[in-house]
Amino acid sequence: MDTIKAHPEIIKKTTYSILFIISFSHLINDLLQAVIPSIYPLLKDNFNLSFSQIGIITFTYQIVASILQPFVGMYTDKKSKPYSLLIGMSFTLVGLFFASIATSFAYLLFSVSLIGIGSSIFHPESSRVAHLASGGKKGLAQSIFQLGGNAGSAIGPLLAAFIVIPHGQTYIAWFCLIALIGIFALYKIALWYTEHLAERNANKAAHKIETHHLSKNRVIVSLIILLVLIFSKYFYMASITSYYTFFLIDKFHISIQQSQVYLFLFSGAVAAGTLIGGPIGDRFGRKYVIWISILGAAPFTMLLPYVSLFWTGILSVIIGLIISSAFSAILVYATELMPGKVGLVAGLFFGFAFGMGGLGSAVLGKIADVTSISYVFSICAFLPLLGIITGFLPNIEGKKKTRN
Repeated sequence: MDTIKAHPEIIKKTTYSILFIISFSHLINDLLQAVIPSIYPLLKDNFNLSFSQIGIITFTYQIVASILQPFVGMYTDKKSKPYSLLIGMSFTLVGLFFASIATSFAYLLFSVSLIGIGSSIFHPESSRVAHLASGGKKGLAQSIFQLGGNAGSAIGPLLAAFIVIPHGQTYIAWFCLIALIGIFALYKIALWYTEHLAERNANKAAHKIETHHLSKNRVIVSLIILLVLIFSKYFYMASITSYYTFFLIDKFHISIQQSQVYLFLFSGAVAAGTLIGGPIGDRFGRKYVIWISILGAAPFTMLLPYVSLFWTGILSVIIGLIISSAFSAILVYATELMPGKVGLVAGLFFGFAFGMGGLGSAVLGKIADVTSISYVFSICAFLPLLGIITGFLPNIEGKKKTRN
């Protein structure tokens, strides 16, 4: 069994105040990102868009983030930039303002690309902050961080349903005020981050990096497996975030606002489930969390397209709870595969997740135009079955021990 060889290091306490602030900042970042998909029905009517064009909107802002994030991560691994977090949130603010006054489809694409740039700057460095503040509890820290993002994804559609949908596209501008709050929170993080880096530079000998005995080829194969799992999760998630409201409206003939409430329930379940995966991974092993969270959702995703509205809501909550724990576990597992490359790993996996979400939205939109929204959900239901390949991942954690 392959295990990590740990070097002696100074054990620091988990800095919960920083974890909660960076989680709150993640909430704001993902809340603002969730605004655009949440108002797709409004934009579809305003600009007379097809489902393919809806998919292109998602593809645009997510592919921008996907391409840029690994490069941002690689750069900040070599030279950390604490105040870059503020710059990222500023890009998002400007993108939202332009989206509120967009008068054409091309203008809208430009606006969402700015939001994608903001996300590409935010995620690698904020993941590093969570890692540095973890005090060794990496799974817990990543779960707290992810909880903020998932909570933001849940709150965003709800706010959009009551602020933008009734009043129109121009009301997107009100979300710029939330971005300003995010910039203030990230300023606090930047101050702590700067002090922390100064302390680390002054005590380099005290900070050791964990290593493992896996070969380079084994690491590459393991990373590919993790990326395939990310593909299965985020392709399925794309069907929910971009088309769940259309599915509910088409099948059950409910209103846009009612459909947003169901999307909120799913997103809320994702937020709740996120907090579970990290601590369980710290305690019992991340490989098992990954396996259960991907493959375990399959029976419920395969039932979802064929049940009543009541059971659709129930199943969506169950799916959200199960599938949400995967990303934190995958990200921490990947950082253990590539010690000392937190920024690169975060950028690669957040970027790939965004890319798969964007590509999935574009592909599924095209399929929906050719077939139907119901058909999209029936074929996406099988994606979690890819979770079975988790069995090929090496056990790099060894036996978990309880720390007093």
